[in-house]
Amino acid sequence: MKKTGILLALMFSMMPLFMQAQNESSLPVDDSAVVAEAVEEQSAEADDQKNEVNAGPIIIGHVTDAHSWHLFDINKKDGTEHAVAIPLPIILINDGHLDIFMSSKFHHGHADYKGYRLVGGGLEKEQIVCVDEAGNVIEGKSPIDLSITKTSAAIMIAVILLIVLLMVVRNQYAKRGNQAPHGLQGLVELLIVHVRDDIAGPMLGDKTEKFLPYLLTLFFFIIFCNVLGLIPIFPAGANITGNIAVTAILALITFFITNLMGNRHYWKDIFNTPGVPAWLKIFPLMPLVEVVGVFTKPIVLMIRLFANMTAGHIVILGFVVIIFILSNLFGVIMGGAVSVVSVLFSVFISVLECLVAYIQAYVFTMLSALYIGMAIEEPEHVAE
Repeated sequence: MKKTGILLALMFSMMPLFMQAQNESSLPVDDSAVVAEAVEEQSAEADDQKNEVNAGPIIIGHVTDAHSWHLFDINKKDGTEHAVAIPLPIILINDGHLDIFMSSKFHHGHADYKGYRLVGGGLEKEQIVCVDEAGNVIEGKSPIDLSITKTSAAIMIAVILLIVLLMVVRNQYAKRGNQAPHGLQGLVELLIVHVRDDIAGPMLGDKTEKFLPYLLTLFFFIIFCNVLGLIPIFPAGANITGNIAVTAILALITFFITNLMGNRHYWKDIFNTPGVPAWLKIFPLMPLVEVVGVFTKPIVLMIRLFANMTAGHIVILGFVVIIFILSNLFGVIMGGAVSVVSVLFSVFISVLECLVAYIQAYVFTMLSALYIGMAIEEPEHVAE
């Protein structure tokens, strides 16, 4: 249990992710009536655009990373919306100079600060660019962004909560001794035994205890982040495992453990595959395939977890957004009628996502154990 907590703190607490144009129109000024009519049309178009629900930016904005933690919007009396968000630390290195401030200084992208501007969001990647004194973006110049983004903050929160949970379970073991576990202790023990006996044991054999702390860390971190992502209330709700940078780090850790711990038989089989015809060894097709396979394994791990968790969030958000789209197109009555169906489907997908949260943690941990087991496996004649 201590090893799992230490690995969580070291491996996942520092994973920062380095991650509108306005249309102008000219009005004819030949006749005052034409001008008035044009102004009315433009005002009507502006109102339509204001009331229009853009599903793409809304959905993508919720599943991608950001420099602040958006909570909700407040409609002001003047008809404008004010975003309520938790500011996060901005850490920038520009020309060897370190700048640290809170993301609230950007006022949700509506203001510049210290020669920086927050751009993007929605369908575009949110990033910080440099601007001159006149407010023009300096092309080809961007600061090194080491900011604590929403995903980074969510990872730290998840790690802290998970370590606290494991510490509570450890204290329960100390108090209860050999008594039968129950409640949270029983659930955690069930998952630990499941990983040990059903995932690590069959793949690693007598080397199970050596790699069990890593596999337990991997399993608990993924399933915990997956479940937190399904809860739409702060400090949960962040799409941690739906961020490809996070899944890439997890896959790289498995990649390095697999190849650094691989024995000589593992590397020999890559470059001299047994059971392959001699002509294929002369023409190095199989070694090439095996070498490519070394790198495709972590890529498969990365994409599978990222795609499955992101898809679930997009589907749920899609069912919610469709209520507002149909309300704008056909009126509130249609929106209310559709909302019943949308909510039912959203609840169904959410329940399904709970199952997916476990399945993805299981599959990622199982494949990691499989790759490690293949790398450390000894031939039968050597084992005997």
